[in-house]
Amino acid sequence: MNWDYPQPFTLPAMPQAEDIDGLNHTNNAVYVQWCEKIGWAHSESLGLSLGDYQRLDRAMAIRRGEYDYLLPTARHEALTLATWLTASDGKLTMERRFQLIRNRDQATVLRGRWDLVCIALSTGQARRMPTEFCQAYLSVLARPADRP
Repeated sequence: MNWDYPQPFTLPAMPQAEDIDGLNHTNNAVYVQWCEKIGWAHSESLGLSLGDYQRLDRAMAIRRGEYDYLLPTARHEALTLATWLTASDGKLTMERRFQLIRNRDQATVLRGRWDLVCIALSTGQARRMPTEFCQAYLSVLARPADRP
């Protein structure tokens, strides 16, 4: 697949009947839910679960989300969703990117980006990333793939 960044973390996706809106394609809110799902799955694959967030009293919270809906998708269409961590200041912030590809023609149907900030769960206040976050997340920061 023609990914924007190398070594994606991926999950399959397939719109179901309940995901289809009045325009007869996948509702935009479904894509946002899929991004949340893959974000958690990626974090867990790196060794940080919701339980770890609670134990450490820290979380990477979405400060800003942007989604570019490029092409529609239909019911039962096979898709592959990818995510990467792409930037961090090493203290408070990170960036997560998303790309959704339609399997049948390899077309990118969505790109997304989250700006994340580390917060204390107990107060909601911005706090420095704990060592566990830095070790897990910063070691996998991706750089854009070379383009022809």
